[in-house]
Amino acid sequence: MILACSEGRSNTAVGADLGVSDATVGKWRSRFLEQRLDGLTDEPRSGRPRAVTDDDVERVITLTLETTPKDATHWSTRSMAQRSGLSHNTISRIWRAFGLQPHRTETFKLSADPFFIEKVRDIVGLYLDPPDRALVLCVDEKSQIQALDRTRPLLPMRPGPAERRAHDYLRHGTTSLFAALDAKTGKVIGQCHRRHRAVEFRKFLDTIEAEVPLDLDVHLIVDNYATHKTALIRNWLAKRPRFHLHFTPTSASWLNLVERWFGMLTEKQLRRGVHQSSGALEAAIYRYLDLTNENPKPFIWTKTADQILAKVASFCRRTLDT
Repeated sequence: MILACSEGRSNTAVGADLGVSDATVGKWRSRFLEQRLDGLTDEPRSGRPRAVTDDDVERVITLTLETTPKDATHWSTRSMAQRSGLSHNTISRIWRAFGLQPHRTETFKLSADPFFIEKVRDIVGLYLDPPDRALVLCVDEKSQIQALDRTRPLLPMRPGPAERRAHDYLRHGTTSLFAALDAKTGKVIGQCHRRHRAVEFRKFLDTIEAEVPLDLDVHLIVDNYATHKTALIRNWLAKRPRFHLHFTPTSASWLNLVERWFGMLTEKQLRRGVHQSSGALEAAIYRYLDLTNENPKPFIWTKTADQILAKVASFCRRTLDT
């Protein structure tokens, strides 16, 4: 406004160009003439003075982080309001401003495996730099998958209401899925068994052997379940030197890519599926296997072993500092 007025233009013309009234232009023009540049800064505004002081904010944050109420494990906005003498809306604004959410909690799991570093480097190395003329298979079992049927018919989704189902259900048996995910192509070898023992695992190994060309080595990434370490399995492996087992660290199943595929299976087929028999459940699993292998998409591992270990170390340091 001031620069435009300095060109000799009227208040009305400047206001029309800038989309403000001529009175607004006149006000700022007068303030500039009286106080020069100091007149162009905002003046103190009228209104209710601040009621919540910095000391009040600090007190609420300290109470939230360092104390708990007598009758609960965590604070709510109303219990903190009663404790601090402020309104629950004020408590809510303070918590939002500082990212405090006492009602939420998360879990974490750290591996206590003494060979954690070596196993991480071994498995991540297979993902990022697989050996030549070899197949890397991520193998695991999803056990005790229940065939669940609802006691009442499903009410389908409509505009507005979501799909609704009866709270109670009927169990029609269980099955266990043995799966091997090809880390390079995303294809999955799967087999369902009613039991989950070393005998079934050996049968699944026979299936893998039949699927993999004889001129390729096979690197199997498995967890530390006892089924994978029995004498039956050790004898089977001893007779087939092209098979190599790589064990994930204890409490570190996230290193096994097949777990991600299990998550997709649960989300897309099992969680909301209705199966009136274990046979129907297995048929649904096999259909999903076929669909996966029709258009396989591998999971791309991006983190190096050093990045993973640095992140774990940083988390441990933060935990110890806390």
